[in-house]
Amino acid sequence: MAEIIINVTPEETRVALLESGNHLAELYIERKKDASLVGNIFKGKIVKILPGMQSAFVDIGLERAAFLHVADLHSGFDYSIFGEDIENSFNFDRPIEDILKEGQDVFVQVSKDPIGTKGARVTSYITIPGRYLVLMPDVEHIGISRRIGSEEERARLKELIVSLKPDNFGFIVRTASEGCTEEELRKDIDFLMRLWENIQSKKERVSAPHQVYNDLDLSLRSVRDLLGHEADTLVIDLEDEHKKIIDFVNTYFPKLSSRIELYEGREPIFDAYSIELEIPKALGKRVWLKSGGYIVIDQTEALISIDVNTGKYVGKSSLEDTILKTNIEAVKEIAYQIRLRNLGGIIIIDFIDMEKDENRAKLFTVFQEAMSRDRAKCTILQVSELGLIEMTRKRVRESLGRVLCEPCPYCDGKGFVKSPTTVCYEIFRELRKTDITKKNGKILVTAHPSVIDLIYEEEREKFENIERESGLRIIAKADKSYHQEYYEVAMP
Repeated sequence: MAEIIINVTPEETRVALLESGNHLAELYIERKKDASLVGNIFKGKIVKILPGMQSAFVDIGLERAAFLHVADLHSGFDYSIFGEDIENSFNFDRPIEDILKEGQDVFVQVSKDPIGTKGARVTSYITIPGRYLVLMPDVEHIGISRRIGSEEERARLKELIVSLKPDNFGFIVRTASEGCTEEELRKDIDFLMRLWENIQSKKERVSAPHQVYNDLDLSLRSVRDLLGHEADTLVIDLEDEHKKIIDFVNTYFPKLSSRIELYEGREPIFDAYSIELEIPKALGKRVWLKSGGYIVIDQTEALISIDVNTGKYVGKSSLEDTILKTNIEAVKEIAYQIRLRNLGGIIIIDFIDMEKDENRAKLFTVFQEAMSRDRAKCTILQVSELGLIEMTRKRVRESLGRVLCEPCPYCDGKGFVKSPTTVCYEIFRELRKTDITKKNGKILVTAHPSVIDLIYEEEREKFENIERESGLRIIAKADKSYHQEYYEVAMP
């Protein structure tokens, strides 16, 4: 049994997906000032074409221009933003400079939020998600979610959509449609067609750049995309938001209304469900395993590396068995952390090296099974001879760490600061450069207490030698307000 827990404040909305045993599986955070743009539709204007990259920059009214690749003009839109795993069978191959020109208006949809220093990624291939279906205007195509395993059910759904769909429109049959009646699918199609007509009408009335469609907010997206097939119930802690969800569900999915609850406890909802305690753990670099081993997660601009270590675990039998047990335990934790932290892009996992091929094959199988519940599209390669698993995971939104954190202003994102010894020696070099003609002068050195302690203890002899050689009286003063890397050498 899975639950959706929603915490709403004036600043942000947080949605947690709890799986069996109140296990936090996914966490989504949407802040009012920087809500997700994925799924929003804009009338934009081409501001620059880059033939060498077969791409264009599009002004859609944001701080940074959006990025449009030639593949996203017709054939390359990735349906995985809706949590589906669909094969795209379209092909289109023309240079972008033959299709677009600067100053031209384009109708585009955001497929990836701005991430880091990159602007949003957009596609001109518009798709609009409903509860059971995703509408694809101007495309004669029907796709079925691969997560619907029954061939009989897939055939039934395809036959129904063929009989119901309007001409010149395509549909993706979402996982939630499994077991749906003809009437439920017809209502979803009618809703999506009305929505598309409203979008088209607005598109004709506005000038670029302008937003013409805004996808549902996080609370309503959670109902649409998760409730009923990923989760059995939804609990929310704000009465107004609860009413909004009830109205939405009664209008479009009346069968789900009994599954929505208003939380009225005195304890904050994320505390009551033990979610608040789990969030800091999802930001840590090191994650301990029950056996005493641990994994280390490093996120960079280019890729994410995950390293597996035996740590305190020594095992009870052979070294190979110890390594295999640690790797298997790590696999399950890694799959959990990837999903919870919403890690995307290229991911390299460095497992402890195993000698036996059958153990590598077992590790790969267990990892595939562990990742099977992830709704994001993943490609996983076999374990290499070096003990690495290379994989990609579709990155649409920022990871949890990027949402909640920023690079450390002290270490500049390195994750390290200079040691007291390093700073101490920098001070000594600075003192040796001081004008030695100023005999009997005084110099005040101010630094962090850890550095001053080192000067007066382990490095006292060197410090006194500098005093004698320079003829200066050097006073070292500790100041708790100083950062460990910062110091000041000045005449008092």
